[in-house]
Amino acid sequence: MSRRISKESPNSLGEKHGGISGDDVLINGRRGSADDMLAVLGYQAELVRSRSTLQVAFMSFVLASVPYGLATTLYYPLIGGGPVAVIWGWVAVCLIILCVAISLGEITSVYPTAGGVYYQTYMLSSPKYRNITAWICGWAYSLGNMTITLSVNFGTTLFFIGCVNIFTDADGVGIWTATTWQTWLLFVAITLLCNAISALGNKWLPLLDTFAIFWTFAGVFAIIITILVVARNGRHNASYALGNFTASSGWVPGWSFFIGLLHAAYATSATGMILSMCEEVRQPATQVPKAMVGTVVLNMICGFIFLVPLCFVLPAIEDLILLAQPFPYIIAQAVGSQGGAFALCVPIMVLGILCGVGCTTASSRCVWAFSRDGAIPGYQLWKQVNHKLDVPLNAMMLCMVCEILLGLIYFGSTAAFNGFSGAGVIFLTIAYVMPIIVSLIGRRKALKNGVYDFGAFGYFCNFVAVAWTLLVTPLFSMPSYLPVPATGMNYASAVFVGGVAVSAIWYFVWGIKNYVGPPAAQEEVERRRSSIVINHH
Repeated sequence: MSRRISKESPNSLGEKHGGISGDDVLINGRRGSADDMLAVLGYQAELVRSRSTLQVAFMSFVLASVPYGLATTLYYPLIGGGPVAVIWGWVAVCLIILCVAISLGEITSVYPTAGGVYYQTYMLSSPKYRNITAWICGWAYSLGNMTITLSVNFGTTLFFIGCVNIFTDADGVGIWTATTWQTWLLFVAITLLCNAISALGNKWLPLLDTFAIFWTFAGVFAIIITILVVARNGRHNASYALGNFTASSGWVPGWSFFIGLLHAAYATSATGMILSMCEEVRQPATQVPKAMVGTVVLNMICGFIFLVPLCFVLPAIEDLILLAQPFPYIIAQAVGSQGGAFALCVPIMVLGILCGVGCTTASSRCVWAFSRDGAIPGYQLWKQVNHKLDVPLNAMMLCMVCEILLGLIYFGSTAAFNGFSGAGVIFLTIAYVMPIIVSLIGRRKALKNGVYDFGAFGYFCNFVAVAWTLLVTPLFSMPSYLPVPATGMNYASAVFVGGVAVSAIWYFVWGIKNYVGPPAAQEEVERRRSSIVINHH
């Protein structure tokens, strides 16, 4: 397949203006581009590099969609510890994820490919173990992308239903008592919509991401200003809003607080998914790390601004924990108008769709990148790119079908969303930490070939990321409350074990004899790098 370079690629722009753009390279004295750097890493360019620094940062922001993520999972910190878990759990997790983003940013500046953490793990691992470590990381990354996308679309479904039920009948009961079938069918419709937008509107997605930034802040300020000004039921004092701890989960207080961290972990879990967009970014070695780290900081500020006013107008927590989606109820109680409350929820509903589109886009690139190295059954089909749409359409359809089938778990558990979000966080966290661990084992020597190496501070961030993984894996497999009825089981562990089983079975059936990893081993990449000088302006 011939290489396809966008008309607006860094190479063509550099020649047009007589200069070298930020990530242009000199290979044996010849001016090249990010596509030439990709060739050094072992791949031909097949996707169009259409995103600038701001656009990739905007997409990273949309992948998190903090107000949406925090609104749809508000139940967990409310039962975990009330306002303390809501606000300070958010700040604590953001600082941890900032360390994860810095750690991944350092490594991505060395290996900027759509394979993301999977490719990085392979390159940084010992030759003796690189196949198995890359296999584990790649499957965790792919399954994490799919389950997070699934949880976003399912969360949007539940949120839509909660918003409709802002409107009540004469007895105060929501007007739509959605059956299991109705819920699942709405989820399928939302999933199909997100896939259609991502597949058919790829060239307009950067504009959609830009719109999402302004939409997010306009919606957040509309919500917080209205609820604080109206506050129909009054406002709590600062000691309650910022310091009240009420554990309602049935767990001991300390562990209950940790259970509530799923709220923040879920909203920040998509941080590393932007790595799968490296081959559609003009200067990936610098743009993607900057976007990851900058977005975490922006998300932390945005989330804090969003959550603090909510805690000042919280209704009784014992009433909120009876609701799957407490956010619409909080807004309705604060403004005292069903129509007004619904209108304030519309920005979050739109963000749910935009977040679903972003996650659909990133997950399709992840599965495509893993398939082109032959690691997924039927990889010959999934590694193909539809050049009319400039998207890996087959990989996108694979993800969509898997998500819809996994959504059937809802028929067995009303806590299915908890399982999807928990499993997604676990898979992605494991995937993110694997290149960090092997980089630490190699004493971070590979970072000398990249743009970023933060030295001692980088070591600190690496250790924080590893510690976070050790906490997350068992934590989010636990039920969110005690006692646990059969219909309230946390299926995160079942989804996680099922994913691991599929990966292990395929490895022993096919991978152990046939899988060889990315096309260029570390030694070959290092040899090619020896003749490269990278200009970073």
